[in-house]
Amino acid sequence: MTDWIIQTITDLGYVGIFLVMLAESIFPPIPSELIIPFAGFAAANGDLNLFGVLFTATFGAVVGMLPWYYAGRFFGLSRVRYLADRFGRVMAFNADEIDVAVKWFTRYGPIIVLFGRLIPLIRTLISIPAGLSRMSLPVFLLASTTGALIWNTFLTLSGYLLHEHYEMIEVVLDPLSYVVLGLVVVLYLIKVATWKPSQAKA
Repeated sequence: MTDWIIQTITDLGYVGIFLVMLAESIFPPIPSELIIPFAGFAAANGDLNLFGVLFTATFGAVVGMLPWYYAGRFFGLSRVRYLADRFGRVMAFNADEIDVAVKWFTRYGPIIVLFGRLIPLIRTLISIPAGLSRMSLPVFLLASTTGALIWNTFLTLSGYLLHEHYEMIEVVLDPLSYVVLGLVVVLYLIKVATWKPSQAKA
């Protein structure tokens, strides 16, 4: 995958950055820590412009979030509540717990989205509850763009400063992805083991 990313950016420049960041936002297995540090390295070599990299990477990331946001928005909260009570053991949450989560998201959604964009794996999935809670599109875009810009700035400057050692970023951040995945799996298993039907279902 690394060779494909490097080749795409090398051949297509800013268009390549946009495409791979678009793919990264849609498909979580493609990590941005493989993409942006190399683009920062290319900027350090004078092949790309630093601000051009930041703009293109952030634009691609934000566009890639929209399918997940609209998937949550169009699927609808009522369907999720129904599935939670019908197949709650698999979903790990009942309808009451989903209502509580939506209330929290309605109140703190922009902050949750912003910081969610800084966490591997979560940065893709965070768009779904934003859509389910029907967060307004301008607010979602503002929070998502801010979070993506912070993340991309960190990765771009790391690659820019490390030059040919830009791959160190992946070495450092890759374990973090596994930690997050492990925590998600553990949380899911705990919720499955302790699941109870909602009061309405009971």
